[in-house]
Amino acid sequence: MKDREFGVITFKSVNYAIKSESVFNGEDIQFRTIPTPREVTHSCGLAIKFDLKDTDLAKRIIEENQLAIEGMFKIIKNKEGSFAEKLN
Repeated sequence: MKDREFGVITFKSVNYAIKSESVFNGEDIQFRTIPTPREVTHSCGLAIKFDLKDTDLAKRIIEENQLAIEGMFKIIKNKEGSFAEKLN
């Protein structure tokens, strides 16, 4: 199995996730709203998935729009399993 890596933004509530999705829709970034991965289950049920090459852009969008996020994570999936690493 080839390693897969992607970024995930998690939220404290579904309302924050929906608001953030609306903001991200107006930006030039590829993303998808997904169920929160099991590796970071301590947040609400929705998360935003994005390509790791867009991490700086995602951070800028969050800051400029003062979005209330729970955390930003790098998800790594490989033959050993799935892991989450917090991004600063």
